[in-house]
Amino acid sequence: MSTRHTYDLGVIGNCAYLALIRQDTRVQWLCWPRFDSGFVFGGLLDDEQGGEFSLLPPTDEFRSRQYYLDNTNVLCTEVETAQGRYRVTDFAPRFRQYDRYYKPLMLIRKLEPLAGTPRVRAVCRPTGDYGRQPLTARRSSNHIAFLGLPEEIRLTTNVPLSYLLDGEDFALSETKYLVLTYGAPLEAPLESTCEQFLRNTVQYWRQWVKSTSIGSLFQTEVIRSALALKVHQYEDTGAIIAASTTSLPEAPGSTRNWDYRFCWMRDTYYILTAFNNIGHFEEMEQYFHFITNISTKVRDKYQPLYSISGASELVEQELTHLRGYLGNQPVRIGNDAYTHIQNDVYGQVLVALLPLYVDKRFTALERAHSEQLMYEALHFIERTMEQPDAGLWEFRNLAQFHCYTYLFHWAGASAACKVATRLGNAGMGEQAEQLVRQARAKIEACYDPQRGCYTNAIGSPHLDASGLQLILMGYLDPNSERARTHLAALEAELMTPEGLFYRYRHADDFGTPETTFLICTFWYIEALACVGRLDDAVAALQRIMQYTNHLGLLSEDVDARTGSQWGNFPQAYSHVGLVNAAYRISKRLDRPVFL
Repeated sequence: MSTRHTYDLGVIGNCAYLALIRQDTRVQWLCWPRFDSGFVFGGLLDDEQGGEFSLLPPTDEFRSRQYYLDNTNVLCTEVETAQGRYRVTDFAPRFRQYDRYYKPLMLIRKLEPLAGTPRVRAVCRPTGDYGRQPLTARRSSNHIAFLGLPEEIRLTTNVPLSYLLDGEDFALSETKYLVLTYGAPLEAPLESTCEQFLRNTVQYWRQWVKSTSIGSLFQTEVIRSALALKVHQYEDTGAIIAASTTSLPEAPGSTRNWDYRFCWMRDTYYILTAFNNIGHFEEMEQYFHFITNISTKVRDKYQPLYSISGASELVEQELTHLRGYLGNQPVRIGNDAYTHIQNDVYGQVLVALLPLYVDKRFTALERAHSEQLMYEALHFIERTMEQPDAGLWEFRNLAQFHCYTYLFHWAGASAACKVATRLGNAGMGEQAEQLVRQARAKIEACYDPQRGCYTNAIGSPHLDASGLQLILMGYLDPNSERARTHLAALEAELMTPEGLFYRYRHADDFGTPETTFLICTFWYIEALACVGRLDDAVAALQRIMQYTNHLGLLSEDVDARTGSQWGNFPQAYSHVGLVNAAYRISKRLDRPVFL
């Protein structure tokens, strides 16, 4: 078996920014001032041009381990050398203050000796514009200012500035603090402020976890997934990004390297379901605001994805000056999928709006603008019923009449029927019922009676994992023979001997997919629970846990042969899948199960 590749990284964040930190203390990825800004540290894509922020021993001979403080997004990295041992505690401050959340563009690194007298070399060399703009370091009394970006980056620290500027190592005999800020600097006592921010942040995350509603099944993994998902929400607008990174390849050499720092409309339903399943209403509410903002400015069509501020133009570019992750090129920023026709988004929006009408926690005021949005989404479904699209897998050179698109036409129109009944709106109800019938006819046109399954598109022989959604969305009765044979066909064609699922096995614009897509395996686990194969579902969920990294974080893709992680990381969608799969099984189990 080949060596397993995992992302040797932990994620921290505060809903204003995210950072990825390697087990050797290097900040490998940090974009400021927004999730989708250029990186300040981008060693993930280029060791030389990506800048550096590290707290390493001067020797190459050391051991390290990384862990989170329980039930938090506060990350600890312990480093041991022959001279001694030290710990780096990294966190992004987040806590309630003045009736709001305090979430500054501030990375705090606490450096403390644990044993002996270890020597440490502190390096801080941020960069600008994806490594194309060097910054000028200016020494001040107790900080170093890095100049050249629209706002100042400042490192405030009690580490001697001479050691930092000259690259000299020093004996660590007392706790040191390094506070990196973008824009507003830290202008307060260093040590006491850092300790107070750490206490407040730990308390915030632990309280957030305590308010999380989860079953007894795989609690540790669900908590870590919930924490990871939470920091992918950009609280300023409510948007949730697919991942914090760009251009981590789906498979080595595949050129399937995409920028995932955007908000996909199709993820809306699954993400809202996940937050609802764990009882976090505030995040749902913020995401509704983002969706509403997008919906009210749509004119001719919904795009598959938008920026975190709702911007619609996400022009794709290749950054040829960067080496790429492990040499994998191209490095892309922006995502051309924004130009695609992906018609399932209209049904996704309708299904996402349904809780506004059926969940009593929402008030009439919050429904005020949504009725018009429902009318518009129904109109889009009606207009696109006969239009082929790129499908959820975003084929770049192929348009088909996709089963998944019609499934969400059906689900969205069905949701509108429920809303019309509640509102007593006969006109909306009639329009929605007509669309339900049309969508059902299109889905049935995908049925292959010889194999007893639904193909991925009308007239296509291929199966794909989105067909699992026919069971999960309730289109197929999970107790029916048709659901059983459909699931069996998908298992036979798409499942690996290890129990992982491919999106599809046929060739696309870039050839045949080499790695499995984790969300598909979680959909499969949910389908097993739906059809009553609970023991299989629990066993499959147990198996998939081996594909996390050392901190319980999931990537987008997994190479079934080696168990290697690939694709952008951490993948919010994979963690959504874990949360929803565990919830689906827990609901079906009659007995408490601790695993």
